[in-house]
Amino acid sequence: MSRTVVVTGATSGIGRAAAQAFAARGDRLVLAARSPEALDQVRAECRAVGATVLTVPTDVTDSARVEELADTAEREFGRIDVWAHTAAVMAYGRFEEIPERVFEQVIRTDLLGAAVVAREALRRLRATGGGTLVLTGSVLGHITAPYMSAYVASKWGLHGLVRTLQQEGRDRPDVRICLVSPGSVDTPVYQQAANHLGWAGRPPPPATDARRVARAVLDCVDRPRREVSVGRLNGLMRLGFTVLPGTYDVLVGPLMRRVGLTGERTPPHDGVVFAPAPAGSAVRGGWGSGLTGLVRLVRNLRSG
Repeated sequence: MSRTVVVTGATSGIGRAAAQAFAARGDRLVLAARSPEALDQVRAECRAVGATVLTVPTDVTDSARVEELADTAEREFGRIDVWAHTAAVMAYGRFEEIPERVFEQVIRTDLLGAAVVAREALRRLRATGGGTLVLTGSVLGHITAPYMSAYVASKWGLHGLVRTLQQEGRDRPDVRICLVSPGSVDTPVYQQAANHLGWAGRPPPPATDARRVARAVLDCVDRPRREVSVGRLNGLMRLGFTVLPGTYDVLVGPLMRRVGLTGERTPPHDGVVFAPAPAGSAVRGGWGSGLTGLVRLVRNLRSG
């Protein structure tokens, strides 16, 4: 049966892959992101497979715009059945060297923006008889990595928020809340990240294909679960972080410098933290995934 699905963060990476996947199975789509130009591209892709699509330029940090987004979806399609939230930005740098305005905007987008969306989505789903809210977390909501303090703080906060919402929502089993937590993913978010570190970032191999994470999002809609982890090394990293914290802290810095940075120098810049870059929007970031990424990891470690 066709559902009405709102996707926030629909123009790049996991969000774009999820929009395409929902479209392919015939759902009605309401797509939201900051860039009208990039939204037009995704709308064309989804309409090409026969989906009914609306686009609503939206900044998730603006509660009034998120409310307008929900109003539009209900006005056009009667109700919202699914809300998939994937919008996120990233910044590289030592904590004391990231400008305060950049750090706070990452938190504002990745944590407070997710809270804005969750508040609006849950209000609508409860008013219309139920549905599913899927939020996108990260393995960095369970572990830490140097040079990514704002993103890590946001994802830890998001994990805590989702668990709390799940606890508070036990009296409404018709409203399902799911968290999809990927590890390293081949998306453009690394190229688009703010950088005040001096070295460009990349997804530590082996990176997961964004379409695999999108499938996990759709699977949560069909078979809701508290949290789904996507990534070959997620469990190992979480185990090391929890069971051997001292060893983890010794190793994570050198590993991050070896496999989480490219070695390419970059001047300080704010990436897409404050404004979108439509030309950089895509499903993949071009980093490679799966076996290719694992081979790259082994080569990097050997060369070190």
